[in-house]
Amino acid sequence: MARPDESIDLEQGLFSHLLELRARVVRAAVTVLLVLVALVPMANRLYTELAAPLVARLPHGAHLIATEVASPFITPLKLAFYAALFISMPMILYQLWAFVSPGLYRHEKRLARPLLGATLVLFYLGCAFAYFLVLPAAFRFLAAVTPEGVEMMTDISHYLDFVMLMFFAFGLCFEVPVAVVILAAIGLVSLDKLRSGRRFAIVGAFAVSAFITPPDITSMIMLAVPMCLLYELGILAVAWLLKPQPPVDSAA
Repeated sequence: MARPDESIDLEQGLFSHLLELRARVVRAAVTVLLVLVALVPMANRLYTELAAPLVARLPHGAHLIATEVASPFITPLKLAFYAALFISMPMILYQLWAFVSPGLYRHEKRLARPLLGATLVLFYLGCAFAYFLVLPAAFRFLAAVTPEGVEMMTDISHYLDFVMLMFFAFGLCFEVPVAVVILAAIGLVSLDKLRSGRRFAIVGAFAVSAFITPPDITSMIMLAVPMCLLYELGILAVAWLLKPQPPVDSAA
């Protein structure tokens, strides 16, 4: 049975951790709020840039529409909030790291630092890949297959939801190397299994891309191929970050 002084120390330690967690959350929230305030005056311009891949491929005379009364005001603000989260993500991850890192061992810190950085960079790359390459190809296909007599006029709110979903999906798909390293680090897979499982990874990449991307073969290939390459990058990262430790001489 724990002594009273041990219980008091435990409660004080838990309380101090909760206070630190609250401080970290507040700092992250303040960062998002400050960035949001700075972006609000540019909300309409941000939406114009976001809509460019679709607007550039609409038929002559077609345009985006707002089917709800408040959509022209609310939708750009929603985009500004998403952009604030996107821009503030380094600070959010830093606050998370600052909270959990004191409880990690040295080898865990050595592995976690590059993983956190890679997670952020790969997510940004996935979003950029979707915006600059996949969405233009998808909208070109959708505009080409629109039946005669049908006007392609997309609601601005639905368009925002679709693009944000694509950004999130592609950002997650680009995290393949991080997922591979984590699975190897916790012992679920080995380097040999990763190398021998390439054919399954390729099939899985095409299955995931077929489910996520718009219904055209170009978009599916444009996601599946990078995922296969990222799987190979994950194998290289496992070989580099998770080097086998030399055996300990028991006779010493």
